[in-house]
Amino acid sequence: MQTSYYFRGLEGRIHREIAALELRQRRMPAPSRRRLRPSVRMALSVVHLEQRRVHEARLAHTAPGDPIRVVYCIDNMQVGGTELNALRTAERLDRRRFTISVVCIRDSGPLMARYKAAGIPVYTFPMTSLLGIRAMRQAVRLIQLFRRERADIVHSHDAYTSVYGTMCARLAGVPGVIASRRSWYSPHLRGRILRANRVAYRFAHRVLGNSPSVSRLVESEGGIPASRIVTIPNFLDPEAFEPITADDRRRMLDEIGVPEDAFVVGIVARLSPVKDHGTLLRAIASLRGQIPALHCVLVGDGPERSALRALADTLGIGELVHFAGERTQPPNLHGLFDVSVLCSTTEAFPNSVLEAMAAARPVVATDVGGTPDAVHEGTTGLLVRPGDPSRLAGAILRLYNEPALRTKLGNAGRAAARAGYSADAVIAQVEALYTRLARRAVA
Repeated sequence: MQTSYYFRGLEGRIHREIAALELRQRRMPAPSRRRLRPSVRMALSVVHLEQRRVHEARLAHTAPGDPIRVVYCIDNMQVGGTELNALRTAERLDRRRFTISVVCIRDSGPLMARYKAAGIPVYTFPMTSLLGIRAMRQAVRLIQLFRRERADIVHSHDAYTSVYGTMCARLAGVPGVIASRRSWYSPHLRGRILRANRVAYRFAHRVLGNSPSVSRLVESEGGIPASRIVTIPNFLDPEAFEPITADDRRRMLDEIGVPEDAFVVGIVARLSPVKDHGTLLRAIASLRGQIPALHCVLVGDGPERSALRALADTLGIGELVHFAGERTQPPNLHGLFDVSVLCSTTEAFPNSVLEAMAAARPVVATDVGGTPDAVHEGTTGLLVRPGDPSRLAGAILRLYNEPALRTKLGNAGRAAARAGYSADAVIAQVEALYTRLARRAVA
């Protein structure tokens, strides 16, 4: 893609600013260096670009039949809902119509191997802050990458890259720039980063929300017109609908240490504070005398693992709680449970709930964020208020006492998941969005 004189001038300005700041830093005493802040912010550069972009000509150098070049921006390669959704989407894009590459801030994590196995190039732009000299250097590198790749679409998937990737993509003159809102409220989306996202949304050509509730939040909070907001949900791989055989279920439960006659309540979620596993453990403790052979399985790993083990021991249920660790490959582990739980304090549109529905398991989930977009009270599951062990215990006990209700909710959930969240249907929506924004048909 040919670069306009304005883009070149702006890039040169950033380079000169970095050099001047480094020279000033070398001449300043060490204590003063920590207080130095760059005088040119990427956000201001984007504002300047937005004001003048109507006067710049963008020259296309691609034929109508060429594949659309898509670049994904992602924060890290750890196992999480956003990260897995980006990976699985990249794996499923039609390679005859799209080429795909990935930019990430932190490349350590188990998902890197899957990108490599799929032949998807990954470029790393390490940084610890969206501001400062290093961030500006990385911004210049990223702008150059977008131009070198001749990106038609830059799709940022999380709170950090929606700021960084969106603004750099606009500076690079990318025809289709997509920011994403994939979380409700969390420790990662508050204060300065939340305000920065609201600014970045204004410079994206489209903002993608992964549930109707999230999209409405973008419109009401950020003042983004509904015409620029697109709702595309998470999707389920076909393997999610494949049932676990009785023999495989028994073998896997044996490996975890769950006895044969157990009534299994389980959760598949990262062991992090926002998932609030502690509320589930307290609910299990209160049900110990009411549900014979009750056992709880926690699938996932994370920073709360040690604290949760200690809590289980303190509650006297250490022998009933089984930590299965992190598992990213089929089968759908919700098939191990009699009841699937998600007790998060905040969610946007949780994959875990969709996977439980695909496995035909009754779901008990907290009534937060976009979860009610998938879990319809009394139809595909039961909703309880967050942080309330007694309400959660009551819902689990109800499902234990009513096997017919478990079957009804599980079957309805599976039908809803197949109808609304199949991979083919959702990927078709993603590909249609990319094609529209690239402003050209692909043969």
